[in-house]
Amino acid sequence: NWHLTEACNYRCQYCYSAWTKPSSNSELHRDQQGIVRLLKNLYEFFMPDNPANPLVEKLVWKHLRLSIAGGEPTLLKERLSFVINTARKIGFRVSLITNGSLLDQASISALAPQLSCLGISVDSSHEVTNKLIGRVGRTGSRRSASELADLLMLARAENPSLSIKLNTVVNAINADEDMTGLINLMQPERWKVLRVLPVLSPALSISAEQFQGFVSRHAHLSSVMAIEDNRDMVKSYIMVDPLGRFFQNAVGQSDYSYSRPIHEVGAEAAFAEIGFSPEKFAQRYKSALLVEAE
Repeated sequence: NWHLTEACNYRCQYCYSAWTKPSSNSELHRDQQGIVRLLKNLYEFFMPDNPANPLVEKLVWKHLRLSIAGGEPTLLKERLSFVINTARKIGFRVSLITNGSLLDQASISALAPQLSCLGISVDSSHEVTNKLIGRVGRTGSRRSASELADLLMLARAENPSLSIKLNTVVNAINADEDMTGLINLMQPERWKVLRVLPVLSPALSISAEQFQGFVSRHAHLSSVMAIEDNRDMVKSYIMVDPLGRFFQNAVGQSDYSYSRPIHEVGAEAAFAEIGFSPEKFAQRYKSALLVEAE
């Protein structure tokens, strides 16, 4: 997962997209040569036939998928397009995670054919709930559930092989909600249900019982629901920050740990500087024998 930018037009209270920034650096999306070096380094290191990658002893995979997130990556417009096009030319399958607020017919027509998966972050179908969470623009604007559903229908028409994923962060404000209607409306291939992770802030934290209550309420959607509690998320993702560094989280830790910039020292050296659990990574998929590198 490459978190391309910290910039976002929403202000979700629980947001974990805040990274330590050395004052002399800026986000890598401003540097096209740096983008190319980073993506080539990642691709070469995570190729399944690379014996220098320690994961080959624990996992088996056939393809590499770059998941682009933020912040809100669609704010970057042409720079986002450059990252996607460059990644695809190098050999990645590309996914995009967005709040959907800036998507329209033109951007869907441009983006959908380039993606293997389009992920939309949705925490509620209720306007008041979204405002309380902070999942609205500065003027209070946001895409309604029906507008997002129409855009997803268009995306599927543009790319019939496109997979749609919804991400929901269960928190103190939406923990009692029934999202059945929203999920049925959007018809995702996968619905990822995550317990709010208090890495940088305890805002909107919930108990294990509250999270389990939300999961149980939606048990009838188990065919698409993927559940991630706090410990499931720790050290189970391969994540890159906006400066091009691997970073990692930990339960009870108030900040992230970082590697040196990948485009400067190489993916092998940088990856060795952070913690990662291939066992937890594999548990996030239905099969631990064949997974797609994410």
